[in-house]
Amino acid sequence: MLKIVNGQVYDPINGVRGAVKDICITGGKIVAEEGNKPARPGCDGVEIIDASGLIVMPGGIDIHSHIAGPKVNSGRLLCPEDHYDYFTVATPWQRSSTGYTTPGTFLTGYLYARMGYTTVFEAAAPPLKARHVHEELQDTPLLDTGCYTLMGNNYMVMKVLSDPDGSRRQERLRELVAWLLGSSKGYAVKVVNPGGVENWKWGRDKVDLDTPVPPFDVTPRQILLGLAGAVEELRLLHPVHLHANHIGQPGNYRTTLATMGALAGRRLHLTHLQFHAYEATPKGGFRSAAPQVAGYLNEHPEFTCDVGQIIFGPATTMTADAPLQFSLHRLTGNKWGNCDVEMETGSGVVPLVYRPQSLPNAIQWAIGLELFLLVTNPWQIFLTTDHPNGGPFTAYPQVIRLLMDGDYRRAQMERLHPKVKDYTLLAELDREYTLEEIAIITRAGPARALGLKHKGHLGAGADADVAIYRPQQDKEAMFARPVYVIKGGKIVVRDGQVVDSCYGKRFLVSPPAPNRLPEELEEDFAAFYSISLSNYTVEDAYVARPEVIPCA
Repeated sequence: MLKIVNGQVYDPINGVRGAVKDICITGGKIVAEEGNKPARPGCDGVEIIDASGLIVMPGGIDIHSHIAGPKVNSGRLLCPEDHYDYFTVATPWQRSSTGYTTPGTFLTGYLYARMGYTTVFEAAAPPLKARHVHEELQDTPLLDTGCYTLMGNNYMVMKVLSDPDGSRRQERLRELVAWLLGSSKGYAVKVVNPGGVENWKWGRDKVDLDTPVPPFDVTPRQILLGLAGAVEELRLLHPVHLHANHIGQPGNYRTTLATMGALAGRRLHLTHLQFHAYEATPKGGFRSAAPQVAGYLNEHPEFTCDVGQIIFGPATTMTADAPLQFSLHRLTGNKWGNCDVEMETGSGVVPLVYRPQSLPNAIQWAIGLELFLLVTNPWQIFLTTDHPNGGPFTAYPQVIRLLMDGDYRRAQMERLHPKVKDYTLLAELDREYTLEEIAIITRAGPARALGLKHKGHLGAGADADVAIYRPQQDKEAMFARPVYVIKGGKIVVRDGQVVDSCYGKRFLVSPPAPNRLPEELEEDFAAFYSISLSNYTVEDAYVARPEVIPCA
């Protein structure tokens, strides 16, 4: 048994805002106390952590990160120069691992844990490539994990949506969504650029949610509404996880607002929202539209988002939005890799370097922070860098400092291109996040949005994932080096160094699903896929330590 005593606890789900209290852990779970004694037997041999003067929070949760699967491996192969310097690392396990923006599986787990993170979701898994995703998640230590199944541009989804019989169409779509989730061992429905809109051909004043997409003449709006309806009917815990159309394009905030308008009243999670909050300038550049986007979110509590904050320095952009990646390659001249996942999606990889003296990069940096500061309800907005697209997840402590320290934020703005203040309003924002708000955007909020009732809090019955920090004026240093990190009741990090290892759980959902595809789709599968249908489903052996989360 483990007991954390005298810590200053931040547990927003349970309304604890810095109170000094004890946390008792037994069997990998947090347990209640009666008086000063644990409610369960087994008090002999209790290990005590004296957290006097320290900050105690639940383990961190990353709701959107690209850490496993074929596109991540493509990034590792495409960028051999992307590595940790041998002479700057402290321990042998770092020296044997490469990848600054795209670390390998072991290093990914260690680096997350060293910041106090204990749960991470892979943001995009094509059903055909799901085995690879699960193999890498299974190889990633110290983290509970799950993955989102890509469906927005899936051939079978669009064919079902093209059925003219509306009542039968939605029933078939619901069954297909359930079948795809079960086949891929996914946790939620991911939609990327629904309809595969070609970004580089898009005019900056056009919103084309109703433009039919060949070959089925299905529109982005129909894809979104159909999949959102299926998610509701299946009572999935996490809503559609949406990478909206026209990412990165000047004027795309209009598409973002139109998309939210189309789904108003339904649950929706908008991912890497910074990349979708751009207003166009008269000369075709972009400026901040964070006030318009944040204002809409503030009026619609049914929506959540993560930011996708960019970080100055190297990044490796990778996404199932293949048209975007090709346009980025053409724009920058940087090397580019692309992969078509037959019948389901495509992906691209392009390395970038974000520079503070680049006006577009400086505007992007400011827009992400503006969204954090303008969205009034922290339960609606979560900390991500869209790793590794906006930069590595290891920069989370830096972003936390930017949010908590207004003087530091203003000092960093002085490093930027001098015209950035003409295109953003960040310099006018004085809000500073509190420790409670940091606990929400990095822990409690993602847990609630994912429907994980045993994560993101320190109440009785929660998983015993705990991060303990030493208060410091420099919040980046504070959150970069926890005093302790506890995973499943085991101390795995001490003073910022990994001291023990273990493997976490895999979160799955299991909505009622048919045992097989409709005959028409089976015929298409046999005609167009390069594998047989019997080899498509991810076997149970690929998912060690599964935990099926019941639908609502």
